[in-house]
Amino acid sequence: MAWDTEGTRRRLKEAATAEFAERGLDGTTMTRIAARAGINKERLYSYYGDKNALWEVVLTDELDRLASAIALTGAGLDDIGDFAGATYDYHAANPELGRLLQWEGLARGPAADVARRSAHYREKVNRFVQAQRDGVLDAGLDAAHLVFALIALAAWWQTVPQLAEMITGASGNDPGERDRRRAFVVKAARRLAAAR
Repeated sequence: MAWDTEGTRRRLKEAATAEFAERGLDGTTMTRIAARAGINKERLYSYYGDKNALWEVVLTDELDRLASAIALTGAGLDDIGDFAGATYDYHAANPELGRLLQWEGLARGPAADVARRSAHYREKVNRFVQAQRDGVLDAGLDAAHLVFALIALAAWWQTVPQLAEMITGASGNDPGERDRRRAFVVKAARRLAAAR
């Protein structure tokens, strides 16, 4: 009987993603990941090496999924609103990403795939700088800080849902509230970035 190598890899990565999102790099063990995937630990090591290498694969793959799902097609106000709305939608559908990023920050080690991720974000910043030069975006705002603020504006709702509920008094589980939050994110992103 032939091994389903791709299926095994997928199950292991899915199990690792769930474990890392729940427990972080330091709190997760290879034994837990293998057990969750229903695969022996030796196979996990043979496919991914050690836990740090697996963490890097998981986080890099999750961020690649995010990048391919959310395109910043331009740097006009509508584009920025659409980008913020799409970022909100992605994080709402994939809350484990916010947890993975928080764990990465708490680990205080080197970020996963930092050179490629930095280049990806620099491209966005450069688009914003050009839009500022063109008079579309507020030139008084630091473009890098603006990119970060827009991502935070869109993602933080899912990252700390308890805080959102305490402040707004509404649960993010309510479809109407989710729609209100998304509409706010899009509108606020456009207003924040608008040329003054």
